[in-house]
Amino acid sequence: MVKQSEIPLYTALCNHNNKKPISFHVPGHKYGLLSHEESFFHDILKIDATELNGLDDLHSPEGPILEAETLLAELYQVQKSFFLINGSTVGNLAMMMAVCSEGDTVLVQRNCHKSIINALRLVKAQPIFLDPEYDENWKISAGVSKSTVERAIRLFPDVKAIVLTYPNYYGMVYDLQGIIREAHIHNIPVLVDEAHGSHFIIGSPFPKSAVTLGADVVVQSAHKTLPAMTMGSFMHINSRLVDDEKLKESLTIFQSSSPSYPIMASLDLARNYLAEYQQKDVDYLLSEINKFKKELAKIPIIKVLDFPNAIGDWLKITIQTRCSLNGFELQQKLEQYSIYTELADPNNVLLVLPLLKKGQTYPLQETAINIRKALENLPYQEPRQYTFNNRIKISQLAIEYKEMDRLEAEDISLEKALGCVCAETIIPYPPGIPLLLKGEQITADKLDQLKRMIEMGARFQGGSLLKMGLVKVFRTL
Repeated sequence: MVKQSEIPLYTALCNHNNKKPISFHVPGHKYGLLSHEESFFHDILKIDATELNGLDDLHSPEGPILEAETLLAELYQVQKSFFLINGSTVGNLAMMMAVCSEGDTVLVQRNCHKSIINALRLVKAQPIFLDPEYDENWKISAGVSKSTVERAIRLFPDVKAIVLTYPNYYGMVYDLQGIIREAHIHNIPVLVDEAHGSHFIIGSPFPKSAVTLGADVVVQSAHKTLPAMTMGSFMHINSRLVDDEKLKESLTIFQSSSPSYPIMASLDLARNYLAEYQQKDVDYLLSEINKFKKELAKIPIIKVLDFPNAIGDWLKITIQTRCSLNGFELQQKLEQYSIYTELADPNNVLLVLPLLKKGQTYPLQETAINIRKALENLPYQEPRQYTFNNRIKISQLAIEYKEMDRLEAEDISLEKALGCVCAETIIPYPPGIPLLLKGEQITADKLDQLKRMIEMGARFQGGSLLKMGLVKVFRTL
């Protein structure tokens, strides 16, 4: 682990700054000299460089970037790892482009991120959607069952890839290893969006990482749970079924040709932070989380949810409303006390905790006190039943991607939309999981869920006319 203590790219940038460089190159802020001295950006711009001698090139690394990516691969014990500076979105696009071609059949977990859907559209693949299991206690979609995957492979034996999300946004996991083994029996590569699991390689009490479980390509948002800057992500390949050269080529297509050096440096630092995480840090983290959860459990009008089989991401705490407020309203109440949470749904509010090391402090106890204050005087109420459960486990688009561009769309009332084919993708955000897909038939379950979420104040990407009670559908003959 001696090498893991090194931070080659960050060190190279610091050494370059120490030379007091005079910039006659991009970027235009000239190492911050043209920025306001009191700006938050002033100091960080000192390492916002470009592809200079000694600072390497993300798209053809042979110096400190290559060293940093090599250390990352060694930490995760994979063939090759990549720094991503356009978020996990770019990793999801690249892995799909590398594995799939137009017309290929791909099994896709239905509660995937919108970037997976966008990748399918770009490739013009034929997605077969696998609906996840529904957790009645949490009132959310969890993971795909192995039996659903087995049945889908029997129905569609020419599958070119399986695309899964692990864990889900709330930190819940499922039998990913069983699915991977089944897929590999049929020589089908498994591509995993592990955006929220970059820290899982720490080991117990966290779930096993998709990397450890044998996935072929894994994409991780380092910025979500590690101390990396927003848009900083990792991609790992460990496969005989995926061409790593195609993957590299796809990354050069989708990643910026002017990569952010501060983001890359933060990835180097985040890898180092994770590599030096010790058992004493795990013990301290668990102690702090347990004390926080104990205080939250004393608040009668919320319930702290427990992971099924006690296996899940300890950095995620989901609280469920036990009062007259729905999840969105509960989230707004907390914001009045400057407590900003990750997301809300009709029943729950999700909190993402920091990956603390021993000795680091975070205002968890103060937050528990303020949550109690925010919710005081609200009467207890039995939880309302908002059950959105799609009974169709395996489904396809009603209209293929290549046909959509030829069709006209129209705006119609939600009351008349049942059975129509949606002409826009409607995404509650966060979490960024599409509720209705472009080309998907609007079912009674989906329509009911959409109406309820509008009523409760959910925020959407897409569906610009939803507030007027309209949705865009394909015009039929």
